[in-house]
Amino acid sequence: MSQTIDYGNLMHDAMRSLIKKVLKDVQANGLPGSHHFFITFDTTHPDAELADWLSDRYPEEMTVVMQHWYDKLEVGDDGFGITLNFGEAPEPMFVPYEAIKTFVDPSVEFGLRFEAQEDENDNDVEEEASDDVSDNSDPVQLPDPKPTADGESDNSKDSTKEAEVVSLDSFRK
Repeated sequence: MSQTIDYGNLMHDAMRSLIKKVLKDVQANGLPGSHHFFITFDTTHPDAELADWLSDRYPEEMTVVMQHWYDKLEVGDDGFGITLNFGEAPEPMFVPYEAIKTFVDPSVEFGLRFEAQEDENDNDVEEEASDDVSDNSDPVQLPDPKPTADGESDNSKDSTKEAEVVSLDSFRK
């Protein structure tokens, strides 16, 4: 048994579970009201699946917008599959929950940010990493909708609107 509780990884698991629950509801009922999501993910994650031209264009990370047009949302235990429209070209992709870097719903100023977790075998680094989960209360700057995955540019909207970040500071001793 471990000598410490790994709150960082536990919080990441809880945040991924929240994303999964939200996406399952959207899968069943559609996006309610003005809700929409900016999801930034690591395109190099071994389980991420996207078209070669997309991974070539976004070799490290990509932000997709789930708003006006999306199709075939399939939410699973390890990630979600979705077809998004890139300039009138529908493209299926699979995004593992572990690859998600940020999940933002600007309609309600809500955002989650996943800090990189280091190798679990290095205890010193692991302790530092467990403190990194949304370790400040500064608002998340909404990502610039790089590829407009729903086929529409959101540039007319204020893309600098701030979102609220879940902070763990109040739970720290």
